[in-house]
Amino acid sequence: MKILALEPLHGWAINLRLRQVSGEVLQVTEGSLYPALHKLEQEGWIKAEWKQTENNRRAKFYSLTRPGRKQLEAESANWDRLSSAVSRVVGLKEA
Repeated sequence: MKILALEPLHGWAINLRLRQVSGEVLQVTEGSLYPALHKLEQEGWIKAEWKQTENNRRAKFYSLTRPGRKQLEAESANWDRLSSAVSRVVGLKEA
């Protein structure tokens, strides 16, 4: 959802952006990406619209909705809390 908060993108571009931003660490297969996008769309957090790509092909472009932005804020806050807790545990000094 964070990637779509920046701009509407089609599935292949979402996957490419995720790989680029994560330094090739995070990669999602099509078999995982499209069901996830479908679920986000069902929840009303993203919307899809058919448009032409930069290669002049038709593709579904996904964008974040207003409820999606609120959900992204909530998920980001949860992630910050969780990752901070994990960092504290991992950072414990051994006896």
